Amino acid sequence: MLHVRSIWNGAISFGLVSIPIKLVNATESHSISFRQIHTEDGGRIRYRKFCELEDREVTQGEIGKGYEDADGTIIPITEEDLSSLPIPTAKTIEIVAFVPGDRIDPLQMDAAYYLQASGAPAAKPYTLLREALKRSNKVAIAKFALRGRERLGMLRVVGEAIAMHGLLWPDEVRAPEGVAPDTDVTVRDQELDLADALMDTLGEVDLEDLHDEYREAVEEVIAAKAAGETPRQAPEPAKGGKVLDLMAALENSVRAARESRGEEPDDHAEVKPLPQRKTARAAPKQTGGKKSTSTAKKTAAKKTTAAKKSTAKSGQGAKKTAAKKTTAKKSTSRKRTA
Repeated sequence: MLHVRSIWNGAISFGLVSIPIKLVNATESHSISFRQIHTEDGGRIRYRKFCELEDREVTQGEIGKGYEDADGTIIPITEEDLSSLPIPTAKTIEIVAFVPGDRIDPLQMDAAYYLQASGAPAAKPYTLLREALKRSNKVAIAKFALRGRERLGMLRVVGEAIAMHGLLWPDEVRAPEGVAPDTDVTVRDQELDLADALMDTLGEVDLEDLHDEYREAVEEVIAAKAAGETPRQAPEPAKGGKVLDLMAALENSVRAARESRGEEPDDHAEVKPLPQRKTARAAPKQTGGKKSTSTAKKTAAKKTTAAKKSTAKSGQGAKKTAAKKTTAKKSTSRKRTA
């Protein structure tokens, strides 16, 4: 059982079945918080709450809620007013539908909660709902009220518990208009091949292996300053230039990713830009350095031999032509003499 303070007590309404539950936060923040201080002497900066009518500081117990009307009038709203709202979701998580999980757009997902069975009587219906969700491979869509407004929720099974993700209303999710590039861009097959190679090289990751390096670095700075030491300086960031050659950038990315994993650089990741073909996309072909050098030498040798043969033949042809012309001149001279 979770020993976490509940933030809401109520029940899940599953048809005519009511399941008493407690709502507890499913996540926690590990971010480091800072206090505001006076930079000259380190004194704490505190905010005090004053009533503007009486011009005096008030305690937390004297503070309530109020709605400001268009003309500036404040309408007091009490917790009793909110708890007695004439809607079924005031103290109930009302399940309204069951849908496949992939129907929910991740953009709609908000805060996450665990629904904890409240007391022994809740154990049987809680388990019934959990097993029904498991067997159907669906999630439950529900409506509930929390912190002064009605919300949407998605119930799903996590381990042996039921979790609920708060959902934004569909009209709270903005359309991605004007976000994508508005210019025509052609992506070549060779570029996609290298992008695929980079994705394969980076591979998958166990999320448990990821950690907050920024928080760790801040903790080191705090520890160093508390001990009167100078914090470690961050290395100079690499100067980034404009990416003029996308192919080269992708090739270098694949090579760097492989080297970071301790793999030997593989030349077949270096795909040379080729004229576009009408055939389907193919994986980059491996090109061996020695083989191509040998082939180039053989080709050069063949060209040299062919050139020599062609020159020799041309010389012989020129000699034969000159000889024929000389014979013809002699024959003409003899005829004139006669």
